[in-house]
Amino acid sequence: MKSCLVVDDSKVVRMVARKILEGLNFAIIEAEDGQQALEACQREMPDAVLLDWNMPVMSGLEFLVELRALPAVQQPIVVFCTTENDMAHIQQAIEAGANEYIMKPFDSDIIESKFSQVGLI
Repeated sequence: MKSCLVVDDSKVVRMVARKILEGLNFAIIEAEDGQQALEACQREMPDAVLLDWNMPVMSGLEFLVELRALPAVQQPIVVFCTTENDMAHIQQAIEAGANEYIMKPFDSDIIESKFSQVGLI
């Protein structure tokens, strides 16, 4: 079973994402901010990360930069999931190493489509 780290400061968003991803046969790990997410990845690298941009402690972009700098054997697929939908943010995320970008609000069809596009399902 593949694993997905869901990183969002909103408990509701994490709960919705968990339900959708568990339905796609992912084991779910949750983090409330980028720092918790980085610590989770250092313990055990997930197959995928569903990542919010705006969070306390460490933003999604800061986390992504730190993640891509880790000497990991297998880096996860990172899908940003955020309300930041202008081209500057999308370009910044892709340049930092994001594989895909989803706009909030999202639903199961959007997540399934994006995860399929990057080869996770």
